[in-house]
Amino acid sequence: MGKGRRPLAGMVNAMLDFYNNKRVFVTGHTGFKGGWLCGMLAMAGAEVTGFALPPASPSLFEIAGLKDTMRSVPGDIRDFDALWRAFDEAKPEVVFHLAAQPIVREGYRDPVGTYAVNVMGTVHLLECVRRSDCVRSVVNVTTDKVYENHSWPWGYREADPLNGYDPYANSKSCSELVTASYQKSFLAQRGAAVSTARAGNVIGGGDFAADRIIPDCVRAAQAKQAIRLRNPHSVRPYQHVLEPLSAYLLIARRQYEDAALSGSYNVGPEVDGCLATGQLAGLFCQAWGEGLRWEHTGQEGPHEDAVLRLDCSKIRAVLGWRPKWDAARAVAETVGWTKAWLSGQDMSAFTLGQIQAYLTGK
Repeated sequence: MGKGRRPLAGMVNAMLDFYNNKRVFVTGHTGFKGGWLCGMLAMAGAEVTGFALPPASPSLFEIAGLKDTMRSVPGDIRDFDALWRAFDEAKPEVVFHLAAQPIVREGYRDPVGTYAVNVMGTVHLLECVRRSDCVRSVVNVTTDKVYENHSWPWGYREADPLNGYDPYANSKSCSELVTASYQKSFLAQRGAAVSTARAGNVIGGGDFAADRIIPDCVRAAQAKQAIRLRNPHSVRPYQHVLEPLSAYLLIARRQYEDAALSGSYNVGPEVDGCLATGQLAGLFCQAWGEGLRWEHTGQEGPHEDAVLRLDCSKIRAVLGWRPKWDAARAVAETVGWTKAWLSGQDMSAFTLGQIQAYLTGK
């Protein structure tokens, strides 16, 4: 796609208009969240360069034809020289850092690799920003799991202590600390506004990862088997992937315009909108139909926090962001995307159409 072209010209809102013709650099663009983000940026007419490992198969990136809307550079975030070459050539104005090892159980299996990607990958990205003279806005996407978890019934706030329990969560806590250090030591003086975004659990079409609830639901539905849940009573701030992505885009735009808005932002549903995993699976079964059901397999595997909620009052008060889709709508949209893909529909058009429906509140 040429610079400034929009697949749905005239159908974007003010938030996306800001990105028309902006040079944007996205790490982790071949992943689930990165793919949806690049779809939104393509709709806006941004000049996007992505840096990430080659996409897995299947992947949203390939299914939705996103490679035709941007410049995709294959590479490993742990390879600083390769990252810097791509970054320096792109000369971005706005940066979204999504490259990560994002799976809790994989963090237990490979803690060294998890820390290498999530901590040193962040260092490498921020070092590129430090060496550049063109970046105005950076959003580092971390997770709701960065907090020291006490299984409180109320939501964690941005000022609460960071101390993730498991290697994945802890590595993301470290990424937060690295970001704060680079911002205070280097980037604020260079005019680059930097924020971290701590998003809750995301669901949506095109997520094929192992050890995630919705992909596991899809695989069970395809196999016509019961969904097997390890921890049906675990409470999480589940939200559709377009919710946090809209927040990332808003944060990057607003701090580009006013660097005083840099900081950390929780992104999730209302506290009373958090669901137990069994409730989410029940919504999926209802939306999918065909007699799908779930069953509890008993506790398996390493430690995972039982309750996690976010207090997102800061982003609402400071930036005016609020979620649009409740959990039932999020699950229904996820099922709709998945069934469209399985039935062979044009997934580029379907994906962009789902983005447009979210943006316009339809």
